[in-house]
Amino acid sequence: MCVLYEVNVEFNKEFLNIKENQITIGIKSKPIKGEANKEIIKKLAKHFGVSTSLVQIKSGHKSKQKIIQIQH
Repeated sequence: MCVLYEVNVEFNKEFLNIKENQITIGIKSKPIKGEANKEIIKKLAKHFGVSTSLVQIKSGHKSKQKIIQIQH
């Protein structure tokens, strides 16, 4: 089963809020060379208890607003 989430990213913070299909996540990594996206994928995979390979950014690779698909 795949679920799509709307994700909003905030920098220089450390938190994870989930409300239905919307996630607000705070990260420490800078948006350089994909480091921020890697941190987002790791955090979401850990939270949902899935492998990082099951978390995909569908859109918004270079934006604070992303659509992320998680396979459960």
